[in-house]
Parts: sequence; structure tokens; C-alpha cells
Amino acid sequence: MSKALEELAEKVGRVSDIYATRNDIARDDDWYALKLQEEVGELVSAYLRLTGRGRAKGEGREAIAASLADEAADVLAQLLLFAAHNGIDLAAALDRKWFSYLDKSPTRSPA
Repeated sequence: MSKALEELAEKVGRVSDIYATRNDIARDDDWYALKLQEEVGELVSAYLRLTGRGRAKGEGREAIAASLADEAADVLAQLLLFAAHNGIDLAAALDRKWFSYLDKSPTRSPA
């Protein structure tokens, strides 16, 4: 894993440990996947509120935009936790799955 991702994952892991201890949460295998899904749902909810397709709940656009950013951070943090728990090297996976296209010509596939 890249140094930057390792540092983020380590910090996120420490915060998650504190959260689990304070709230008496057992983080079993399912917890990592289910919590990630919960956070994605909260991100989508904030996005819908920001784009006028969800209830604003009395918040202004600036507060909703901040909520969207916070939820995006939650998704990233939870993804880092999920990956660490499951032994996934995200940097290697990005290199394999995404960045391999950087060396290829940007031509379209035949229709």
C-alpha cells in the first residue's frame, strides 16, 4: 500500500478503535461490510438533499454541502477499514484495476 494510504488507514483504524470502545461495538467480519453500506447510504442521502431531491431538514445549502463532504470522508474511512480487515492492498488494486489504463491509448471501443 502507498505510504499516504497506509498513514490514512492507520489513523482511521485508531479512531475506529476509540469509536468501538466508547460505543461497545463488536466489529466482526459483517460489521465492516454493513457499516460501509450504511455510510454509502448516508452519502447518497446528503447528495439528494444537496440536489433538491431530499428533505433539507431545515439546513441551508452550505450546511448540506458540509454534510456531503463529511459523509464522503466517512465512506473513505470505512472503505479503508474494510480493506485493512480483509487484507486488501488498495494501492495495488488501483494500479491493477484503474491505473493500467493510463498507459493505453484513449480510443473508443468499436460499437
